[in-house]
Amino acid sequence: QVHLVESGGGLVQPGGSLKLSCAASGSFFSVSAMSWYRQDSGKQREMVATITSGGTTNYADSVKGRFTISRDNAKNTVYLQMDSLKPEDTSVYYCHGQYLDYDLLSFSSWGQGTQVTVSS
Repeated sequence: QVHLVESGGGLVQPGGSLKLSCAASGSFFSVSAMSWYRQDSGKQREMVATITSGGTTNYADSVKGRFTISRDNAKNTVYLQMDSLKPEDTSVYYCHGQYLDYDLLSFSSWGQGTQVTVSS
């Protein structure tokens, strides 16, 4: 079981920046991928950015060139650097982790979410 805790959300003006962090604690054999999702009220959760165990990254078209996902394996932490923020980036951001346990079975975990509000 892995517990994910996000931090770094808040209120920022359009054009500003925020950096989200997601710290993982618990027991697992390996990490397959870490992702950031976001979800607006009444809408489906959408993938924002993913980083695989090999370091390959993937981004939603709406955030390409503005957001950067990275990780610190030693700290079991994944980050989302968000630059040039727009009002439409306002959402609750969730961290997601895909793991292998010690029986090499895949499982996933979600964080509790952190609110990002982009407004003047």
